[in-house]
Amino acid sequence: MAEALDSAETVGPTGQSAVDGLVALLDLERIEVDIYRGVSPKERSQRVFGGQVAGQALVAAGRSVEPDRHVHSLHSYFIRPGDPGVPIVYEVDRVRDGRSFSVRRVVAIQHGHVIFSLSASFQLAQEGLDHQSRMPEAPDPATLATFEQRFLADPRATEFWRGRPRPIDLRYVDAAPWERDGVGPNGGVLRVWMRADGTLPDDPLLHVCVLTFASDMTVLDAALARQGLANRMGNVSLASLDHAMWFERPFRADEWLLYAMKSPSASGGRALATGRFYRADGTQVCSVVQEGLVRLRDGRRARLRE
Repeated sequence: MAEALDSAETVGPTGQSAVDGLVALLDLERIEVDIYRGVSPKERSQRVFGGQVAGQALVAAGRSVEPDRHVHSLHSYFIRPGDPGVPIVYEVDRVRDGRSFSVRRVVAIQHGHVIFSLSASFQLAQEGLDHQSRMPEAPDPATLATFEQRFLADPRATEFWRGRPRPIDLRYVDAAPWERDGVGPNGGVLRVWMRADGTLPDDPLLHVCVLTFASDMTVLDAALARQGLANRMGNVSLASLDHAMWFERPFRADEWLLYAMKSPSASGGRALATGRFYRADGTQVCSVVQEGLVRLRDGRRARLRE
């Protein structure tokens, strides 16, 4: 453990420099009308992080829509693992522009194959019904340990995250993925405070894309939490299959948001997870649903019913 702590590579870039790197990552290069190119961070990874592809695809979609129309929903599928060593090409299809809504479809392409597809709908601001669920209780994020403070206590987690940029400040309210040995099932509840670890520009589309990036980081962990399983960064295989988000109210991704997640069902090697984002004042701003691949590499099969 001492060797890991003494290594300069243990903790990757954090703070404003990491946030600036994320903003640059989401700033796609336009190579033709409605065709963009994105790149991946230079880090040790076998595949592209799903939240990155989803965030970049939403940037591409948003650039084809008038700025007074804001994204209210997205639905996406992860089709093939992305190769972090080569650029990703995003092609935008302007499906429809109506009086109130605009619909866009985006495909992400590598090596001649579609690796990801996204449909997003944008809407002019309108008045209507207004209600929401109540935000779960959670301690102030300032009272919680940082992600780095928690993962440095576990050599396997340290090795997994060694040198990776950390543009999102994560503060776990409940046990972190690598801390659950002996904790036992907790009903699948997982609460995490998160925000960009620095200041973002005021562009509303950018804040939505940053939240899209961050939403894929922890949601499948709710399936492990329900079973009381610890992801020891090697004994569990997790992969996003599809991802949907509904953006309900304005927010800033560089201010604290509580991500409250649950897993209502798992079967067939897949798990369903849901999540809601709340501002610190209790306002619900976004809902998330994801299905993902969850495999226990030691061949176990965990079964739990209420």
